[in-house]
Amino acid sequence: MFAAIHAAKAGAKVTVLERGPRVGRKLAITGKGRCNVTNESTEQEVLKNIPRNGRFLNSAMYAMSPYKVMDFFEACGVPLKVERGKRVFPVSDKAGDIVGALKTGMHRAGVHVETARAKKLLLKDGAVCGVETEDGQKFEAGRVIVATGGLSYPLTGSTGDGYEMAQQVGHTIIDPVGSLVPLEEDGGLCRQMQGLSLRNVAVRLVDEKKGKAVYEDFGEMLFTHFGVSGPTILSASAHMKEGEEYRIEIDLKPALDEQALDARMLRDFSMYQNRTILNALTDLYPSALIPVMVQVCGIDPDTKVNSLTRQQRRALLENTKRFCIRIAGKRPVAEAIVTSGGVSTKEINPRTMESKLCPGLYFAGEIIDCDGYTGGFNLQIAWATGALAGRAAAEAGEESE
Repeated sequence: MFAAIHAAKAGAKVTVLERGPRVGRKLAITGKGRCNVTNESTEQEVLKNIPRNGRFLNSAMYAMSPYKVMDFFEACGVPLKVERGKRVFPVSDKAGDIVGALKTGMHRAGVHVETARAKKLLLKDGAVCGVETEDGQKFEAGRVIVATGGLSYPLTGSTGDGYEMAQQVGHTIIDPVGSLVPLEEDGGLCRQMQGLSLRNVAVRLVDEKKGKAVYEDFGEMLFTHFGVSGPTILSASAHMKEGEEYRIEIDLKPALDEQALDARMLRDFSMYQNRTILNALTDLYPSALIPVMVQVCGIDPDTKVNSLTRQQRRALLENTKRFCIRIAGKRPVAEAIVTSGGVSTKEINPRTMESKLCPGLYFAGEIIDCDGYTGGFNLQIAWATGALAGRAAAEAGEESE
């Protein structure tokens, strides 16, 4: 939609082929339905938050910075607000307002929307000349922008169609995998705490082999029947490399150092000295966490507080500051917020988003092998590449005419 608007504003006659019943279905569910539009950062700050092929996006990001994106939507009548981590949302907290602004923008720019599923590129003398839909309908066009997304959330239409069209003209597809995706546990601790949400915890992703943290974050996380999820976990997943082993370490009381935590425990245990350990930890941990914590520390749940050993108290302290979850791997790509992988950036002109292999073919958004961390950076990639592809395609049309 963003590419279409910018192509139309640059003078091109534009048709959007939408395979679903309505445009913007995936956008409507982003940010838990609130839509984290972008991140209020400079171009360089954004690029630092795109670990995969960030340099490729240099031209696109300077052409459509986060501030320009914010100006665009506010000019469309959608007031925005900035929250923690410079995350930008509509004041209404409704993703539908962003979708609505894009639909209105397309209408005003004269963009025609056709319900059809593009499946094949039409070629003439090695250059693109249109697309063919799955029902055999042909749309002639001097330029084609493929903005089909990746493989995440296939129910919204991201089913890999764009990869097939890119491969048709010889493009290399870097194997798509989930990025910003929940993680599966190697064990059964998380299942016992299913549904428990933690706030204001410190999370570290540790490389098991090196024994070093590769990512650290602070915020929210969630225990599920398969493992862990939530904002801090999704961000951590983007730092995981294929074939490596990891664990998640959680500091449940990051505001307290070990000495302060020990003093806090001693006060609680003095107050509840005649209780069992299960009933003496209610002020310290959420109820769903208590039996798991006692289990991990190797303490008999019927143990009275006044008979706890120094070693058992030490185990509680250490596990409070470093509660470990061994990770078996990522959840399937269909559950990921974004897809890592896609059309190789080596085969795309970074100044125009045009294919280096097929004249007239352009790419925008998640289909390109670029992805960022949580915080609005992935939508910023979409806006920047979409605007650049749209303008470049329109200008190329003027030159050819």
